Amino acid sequence: EPTVRTELMEQIPPIAIFLQESRPKFPTAFFEYLMPIVVRYLTDVNNQVRKAGQEALLILLEHDLIAQSDIENKVCPILLDLSAPDSDDEYKVEAVNIICKMASMLSRTTVEHMLLPRFCELCSDGKLFQVRKICAANFGDICNAVGQEATERLLIPKFFELCSDSVWGMRKACAECFMAVSYTTSPEVRRSKLSPLFISLISDTCRWVRQAAFQSLGPFISTFANPSSAGLYIREDGTLSIRPSTQDVNSNSCQPSNNITLMSSSTNA
Repeated sequence: EPTVRTELMEQIPPIAIFLQESRPKFPTAFFEYLMPIVVRYLTDVNNQVRKAGQEALLILLEHDLIAQSDIENKVCPILLDLSAPDSDDEYKVEAVNIICKMASMLSRTTVEHMLLPRFCELCSDGKLFQVRKICAANFGDICNAVGQEATERLLIPKFFELCSDSVWGMRKACAECFMAVSYTTSPEVRRSKLSPLFISLISDTCRWVRQAAFQSLGPFISTFANPSSAGLYIREDGTLSIRPSTQDVNSNSCQPSNNITLMSSSTNA
């Protein structure tokens, strides 16, 4: 019964955490018995079971409970098979979604060598716009996961494609993650490539795309600022924040001079 398998999968993470805490007593129980179940349920015929398996997988990765060898030899191959060009549509959409979510939890080497080539292929998927939309919505997270070199070499060309996609929802998703993509690139790429691309989104024929672009305008401009002088930085959750200066931290009250300094530094940036 699918409901039994779903309930079982929901119990896998707490059992795995228990086993990790009792590792001296159960050194290989998770890898021998539970990990094969997680991998098998990623391809279950029932979508609720697959969803439970995907959620369990993310929890296990978040708690660093899956060995690197199992990630590379068991988990990634399954996701690559499910996201292949000839894969079932429903399986492909689920696979690209889980690939994007787990990218931030894996090592840069694993993402770049095993998942990035497939992600680039999926960005150009001409069959399913849902696949391209998931790629566009998570583009900033993938850039952050692989770093500047791989972003500029492999991902920026794909980002250009998505920003000119015929489906306006794709272009809107690109506008919303523009700051995260820009933050991963060099100042020269921001100036010479991303700035003209952003102007095209602000001038888009669809008002929803234009609105999303204007909402991202301030954050995009902030990526041109020098973090050491402007105090701007990107948090782990991808949001823009301002790091208070030493003077602000040491002061017990808000002095007018502090506000003037912040305004002038922002103007210079």
